Amino acid sequence: MSRDALGFFRKVGERGYFMRDIGRAFSDPRTYGPEIVRQMRNIGVDSLPLAAIVAAFIGAVTAIQTRYQLFGGVQLSVVGLISRQSIILELGPLLTGLVLTGRVGARITAEIGTMRVTEQIDALETLAYDPVAYLVVPRLIAALVMLPVLTILADAIGVLTAMVTALVATDLTAADFTAGLRLSFTPFQIVYSVIKATIFGGAIAFFCSYEGYTANVGAEGVGRSTAQAVVVTSVAILVLDALTAVLLAPYLQA
Repeated sequence: MSRDALGFFRKVGERGYFMRDIGRAFSDPRTYGPEIVRQMRNIGVDSLPLAAIVAAFIGAVTAIQTRYQLFGGVQLSVVGLISRQSIILELGPLLTGLVLTGRVGARITAEIGTMRVTEQIDALETLAYDPVAYLVVPRLIAALVMLPVLTILADAIGVLTAMVTALVATDLTAADFTAGLRLSFTPFQIVYSVIKATIFGGAIAFFCSYEGYTANVGAEGVGRSTAQAVVVTSVAILVLDALTAVLLAPYLQA
């Protein structure tokens, strides 16, 4: 087996051991419990303006592009249908996850990485604190809870912005857009968006925490780990997005 293949499997194994440590850390709620609310604010509440801005522009661009790509004879209600499907099923959860990878994921890696290189994690172990329970588990739980919440808000803002843009900037009427919104809608489409967001939240917290936890000594090591965390997490989100679509898309049909 080549050296590159061995290195790949070694990295997979290291992340597997890290996941095992996280599972063990869940048995210590007294350590991670008090930190959850603070991390929910850092990950969710503080990210709300950014997620709302991204969703608003997504909705506006989707509505305008859809309307002016239609050819003659197509019902205008299709604009509402395509806007809803694009935002709720794909653009809302995916772009929210990617944007928060840059904002939240980089922050997670930098915080934990700085604690690693300044030996604060070693100090926690000396004080009989489980560093995984104290640093990783609260961020993981907060990401799993807040990413779906942010995605639901982003979906709502995106669809609302698409409707307003279609009414103001194109020749659509409210009746046309609303008819498209209602066409072939099923509640599972919302569930699908939430499932994606939950998976993306777990990926952000896991991969970024791992890169910070294993950061090398020095500021350069923290910077390298932060950059690698953003790249690895972004690729992981895209792969998970494709896998989720393959597994669950057949259930979206109304």
